Amino acid sequence: MATGTLINLLAPPGGDLPQHTGARIYATPGGGRLYMGIVASEGHLNAWLANSDMEVWKTTRAAATRRAHIYGCGDYAAFKEVCASLVLARLGILQIAMPDNDHTMMLLAGEADATAVTMQMRPLAERLGIDIAIIGIRPAPSLSVPGCLFMDMDSTLIRCECIDELADFLGIRREISAITLRAMEGELDFAASLTKRVALLAGLDASVLDRVYEERIRLTRGAERLISTLHGHGWKVGLVSGGFRHFTDRLMKRLHLDFSLSNTLEIRNGKLTGAVLGSIVDASAKRAALIGQAESWGIPMEQTVAIGDGANDLPMLAAAGFGIAFHAKPKVRELAPYSFTHGGLERILDLLA
Repeated sequence: MATGTLINLLAPPGGDLPQHTGARIYATPGGGRLYMGIVASEGHLNAWLANSDMEVWKTTRAAATRRAHIYGCGDYAAFKEVCASLVLARLGILQIAMPDNDHTMMLLAGEADATAVTMQMRPLAERLGIDIAIIGIRPAPSLSVPGCLFMDMDSTLIRCECIDELADFLGIRREISAITLRAMEGELDFAASLTKRVALLAGLDASVLDRVYEERIRLTRGAERLISTLHGHGWKVGLVSGGFRHFTDRLMKRLHLDFSLSNTLEIRNGKLTGAVLGSIVDASAKRAALIGQAESWGIPMEQTVAIGDGANDLPMLAAAGFGIAFHAKPKVRELAPYSFTHGGLERILDLLA
């Protein structure tokens, strides 16, 4: 790409650029247009800006260094706010593509830290009800070389909380769900809250575990595509859960996962005793599993991805090359490096392309 000043002009629906030479034109969400060009002289620059009342910004950088993925933005005014935030971060737009109505991709020029900009834009994304992810072109996790992805189970790989479903068979779903929610939002110590919830399940017939798996568990949309694509590129996929082995073992076999870690419910005489055997898989255990397995497989941490929805996932998300809060609780969305609330698990593949 030629050197010089990079100019972006954002035109609303129905707007046009009065004077331009050699500008590239890209459609934007909401029917607008973005004009992108590189000018070499002040006179050429003035020709771009003459008689224009459009949104205009410029940067001296012209090399593609960042990618942006925006989900759920179909409104021009919202897209204009996103662009304004990119300007504040000293990022210029080189190219726009819209693979579908819900997804906008952008090539960006600039050296701002990608994760920092993503988190700085989180309040805007929350207010607009969209997802924004800014990533570096290199180094970043990529399908081009082997890596590993670790994910949570409940409300991440699957669409329910297994312990809440078990409680439903005892008529105490509301009581346990309230504790689960507070634990996932970080208001309660995870290990202590799990011990309390499991104790309330004492006396439940163990056959209910099979019924929950068969009748209640459904995979999150895009899970199978994500896992099969990663395996096809030589990646490892692991499941780390504060839930229970009765479910993770079955999912590991069904989805051909490479690793799983979860808790074991104590069962005596065909009934749950209300206790967990061994150490509880908490936030630190999840993080340690990711780091340990990546080392065991010879995968550098910059080639790792972690996905979860609860506060007990945050240390694992922080350790990974990409840490993604997926349809997560508000506090987790606020603190995680990346956050997706639109679409299924297949969205993760966009960041790895």
